[in-house]
Amino acid sequence: MVRTGGAGVAAGPTLAVVAREAGVSVPTASKVVNGREDVAPETRRRVTEALDRLGYVRRPRFDALRPPRLVDLVLHSLESSWSGAVLHGVEQAAHDAGLDVVVSADPDRGHTGRPHRGWLDRLAARGTAGVLFSLAELTEPQYAWLRRRRVPFVMIDPVAEPPPGVVSVGAANWQGGVTATEHLLALGHERIAVLAGQRRAVCGSARVAGYRSALSAAGVRPRPEYVRHAGLDATAARCRMRELLALPEPPTAVFVCSDRLALGVYEALAEQELRVPDDVSVVGFGDLPEARWSTPALTTVRQPLAEMAATALGLLLRMMDGDPPESTRTELSTRLVRRASTAPPRAG
Repeated sequence: MVRTGGAGVAAGPTLAVVAREAGVSVPTASKVVNGREDVAPETRRRVTEALDRLGYVRRPRFDALRPPRLVDLVLHSLESSWSGAVLHGVEQAAHDAGLDVVVSADPDRGHTGRPHRGWLDRLAARGTAGVLFSLAELTEPQYAWLRRRRVPFVMIDPVAEPPPGVVSVGAANWQGGVTATEHLLALGHERIAVLAGQRRAVCGSARVAGYRSALSAAGVRPRPEYVRHAGLDATAARCRMRELLALPEPPTAVFVCSDRLALGVYEALAEQELRVPDDVSVVGFGDLPEARWSTPALTTVRQPLAEMAATALGLLLRMMDGDPPESTRTELSTRLVRRASTAPPRAG
């Protein structure tokens, strides 16, 4: 694959093509091109031979007319442990690829998760090579702005379903919902509630769908009154859990689609002098630090946030080099992390 520059001038193969030819990742090929020493001799040999065989011409990283290659990471917040895990994954992958990262979060977005137009203007001014959006929700004009300026971008765990053609990375949310619910069923629970976040969030909808599927497969009738939504607020989660406890047949277990919301569930149970897991079992989603710090430690579904972020940057690198991925959606697997918040239901 040879790109053609202006006036029909051949621009040579992309680094992604070289990496594929050598059977390595793009960051590894970049290390060889940039003279990094932390590459195995055999790997360096394969990459060097691929460079020579394909006629790859290294573009200067710095020159008088173009600044270093920058990528932007736009987070919904800089204060959450969720964002910290994403930032860690991007930073490590960017370091390996020799990129500089500009991190930003717009405090004026409120609960919409939508960057303001002013941020897009600043992006254009600094000449970013690509953008990673984490838990963001863009408007159609903002998508159009990015397409019009040919700015490559990747969504990490987008709130809403992206338009066709938009590249995104997420977790296997449906399977995670199945795994959490099957764990509670295996313990003997049948009165299992689910507490999700925003109604319109695609990740939460998939987790609830997995919950329903697992119940149906086990022959347990899903109860509509056991399905609640609490947005992003632990306080709202506490209120929704109070409502569940007030039902004529309150649940003996609850699958909470966010570790943060699970903290609100813990608070509601403590207010009623109910113990976890003796009275009610709780399973979260995310495996954030809060899951390990809570008392008792929270059984949860691990969402590989750092790996998702690194994967997203890898896809963005390919797009920046003119090699778009074959699939627009990449999902990483989840797994159950068993701790102390689940147990069989109390007899009677």
